Amino acid sequence: MNHYLKLIKIESLLLIFLVQIAIKFGLFRPFDVAITLNGYGFILLLIATLSIAAGGNALNFLNSNNSTRIFSERFINRFFVVLNIVGVGLGFYLSNIIGRPGFAALFIIASGLYYSNSIYLKNIVVVNILVIGLLSMLPILIVGIFDLIPVLNANNQASQKVIFSILLDYAFFGFMLVIIRKMLVACTTMDTDHRQGKQTVALVLGKDRTLQLIGALTILPIAGVIYYLYSYLFSNSLAVFLVLIGIVAPLLYVAIKSWIVTSTKGIKQLIGVLQIILFIAAGSLFLYQYILL
Repeated sequence: MNHYLKLIKIESLLLIFLVQIAIKFGLFRPFDVAITLNGYGFILLLIATLSIAAGGNALNFLNSNNSTRIFSERFINRFFVVLNIVGVGLGFYLSNIIGRPGFAALFIIASGLYYSNSIYLKNIVVVNILVIGLLSMLPILIVGIFDLIPVLNANNQASQKVIFSILLDYAFFGFMLVIIRKMLVACTTMDTDHRQGKQTVALVLGKDRTLQLIGALTILPIAGVIYYLYSYLFSNSLAVFLVLIGIVAPLLYVAIKSWIVTSTKGIKQLIGVLQIILFIAAGSLFLYQYILL
């Protein structure tokens, strides 16, 4: 069972599940915004998103060390195809239910990006990292696209825009952290990647320079969160305190530690810290009703 959970990267699927649930029930419902999806429609969206992500994770697992000792390449490829048929099929069905058949293209594009990134783009360092970051944004934005846009009109445009802007902020934050996390992971798999002929940022720049770049890049999400606090939450001292302790402080730790860390164990610790920050950020969507209402 553990092998299958590793195959689909269960922690990343749990994060997608949490953030989509938090958007729907922590952000949309308390603020009584106009929505398109009922419970049935939202479940379909959740399953479609998780299916495509699980398939993509399985395909990436194929390229990891010793993966074929656990699962055959044929099995993983079939697993990817089945999950993507489910995801794209449900996406197409849901898009037609809400009267926006063109929205199904989002699932097709996501499926194509997962496949292309794993097979063709994995050795194009910058493109590979950017695609992974973009795919991390999709589970957040797709809830807003399917739930908010179809019912957008002149009367609710202002409120819908505010809510969607929050989703954009969270999506960009996740984009930055996923890119940084991917670069850290590359620093822990250099030997394996070199043997398999892969091109990663750590192999191109070297481990030390990559870690220094990570330290510099981490300043961007820190600055973004501080600006967000100053612009929107500054009047709520409890919200400021929670964000500083739960997000800013751990990010500062990652930024500083990345300049001095040398061991693989230390780098993996930073990877774990970023994963925790992502979960905290997703969970923070439940707090908006208590902060802004």
